[in-house]
Amino acid sequence: MTSTRLSLPGLVSLLVLASCTDAPLGVTDAAVPGAAARQMAKDGGLPFSEAMAELGDLIFDDQNLSRNGNQACNTCHLAAWGFTGPNPAVNAAGAVYEGSVIGAFGDRKPPSSAYATPSPIFHYSRQARGLFVGGNFWDGRATGEILGNAAADQAMGPFLNPMEQALRDEACVVYRVANSSYSDLYREMWGTQIDAIDYNVPDIDQQCSQGGDRFVIDPVNRELITREYGNIAIAIAVYEESHNQFSSKFDAARRGMYNLTREERQGLALFNGKAKCSRCHTSGGRQPLFTDFAYDNLGVPANPDNPVYDRDLSFVDEGLGGFLMSRPEWAGLASGERGKVKVPTLRNVDLRPSPLDIKAYMHNGVFKSLEEVVHFYNTRDVLPECGLSAVRSDWGETCWPAPEVAENVNVGELGDLGLSAEEEASIVAFLKTLSDGFIPGGHGRHNRGGR
Repeated sequence: MTSTRLSLPGLVSLLVLASCTDAPLGVTDAAVPGAAARQMAKDGGLPFSEAMAELGDLIFDDQNLSRNGNQACNTCHLAAWGFTGPNPAVNAAGAVYEGSVIGAFGDRKPPSSAYATPSPIFHYSRQARGLFVGGNFWDGRATGEILGNAAADQAMGPFLNPMEQALRDEACVVYRVANSSYSDLYREMWGTQIDAIDYNVPDIDQQCSQGGDRFVIDPVNRELITREYGNIAIAIAVYEESHNQFSSKFDAARRGMYNLTREERQGLALFNGKAKCSRCHTSGGRQPLFTDFAYDNLGVPANPDNPVYDRDLSFVDEGLGGFLMSRPEWAGLASGERGKVKVPTLRNVDLRPSPLDIKAYMHNGVFKSLEEVVHFYNTRDVLPECGLSAVRSDWGETCWPAPEVAENVNVGELGDLGLSAEEEASIVAFLKTLSDGFIPGGHGRHNRGGR
């Protein structure tokens, strides 16, 4: 799999890829201010600078980049919540956020947009035991093939997703950025080619606030739009990169500026040992990301409060398997990947404004606390399957619901871990050390933490 920049087809799924030239209208890269940044992205990196991160931040926070001017990226990815869903009431139920259009809901909870940028280009790795690795979104469909970075590819999706920001065309995003309050900064970063676009769409801003098909735009101007749309996504990815801070208690302890408590130390030892967590949420290296970027079916039950069931009672989330079916080169492997979703980073997994605020966990938000997640990992195969009369309060006490997808469930690394209640609590205590923003106490390097 190469990281060659490919042309965006304008489909929400971003699955059909076509090649493109990199210097439309005869303008060479050498003449464009953003040339070096584009080349870095094509080579698989991100053109990081404080100014580019600021631009990405402004785009990330811009509600005007939605059909009804009421939804920005930060609607579903807020820093105080670890760059995931910030509404406790939504998290307590279906955990799926309403889009710009009233009543429009997707079928998964927002993944964290922090620590998303290191994910490699999506590929099949025989070295990794024949696993699919990399990409972004829960199902991996933001492969990184388009812009050379999976997080940048992911940033292109929500603007056009009818269940999210719901704009009808990439041209709407480009036009509104070109006419935004931060447009001068955009031109400083990427040059003025954005001003050379002839949309040839009467009342384009008004039409962008309506539903409908993509605009009919000639190939030369469509290519310019595609290029600028990619630049916008790259800026967002640079902003996301700026929040890979590695500033948690865990990081402070590794630098000798904090001593983990006895419970936190026990949790770390269990995480790396008996509980088998680190087999997927890798904890080694200089700055561990607590993910191996692979995909797994943990036997997670369906979330009965997911709004998807209001429109489709038969819905089953195929995860990675569903995405692979759309790609002929991988479709033959799809059945063995049904139900698998991306192993998320555990950084900021507990981050929220208050311990009383509810976060949702797993791809469908079915679990509502780290305690419940760890208990599920520990006892999924110990407790019987819930019967029809079971209620939510029975989960983890007398039973667990059946997995949403019964095939390909990981039975080797979770389900019957033999952890005591104290050991479960220790693992949760360790997971809480992974929240960024920790400031060591007044004694600095001599802060001994707790006991």
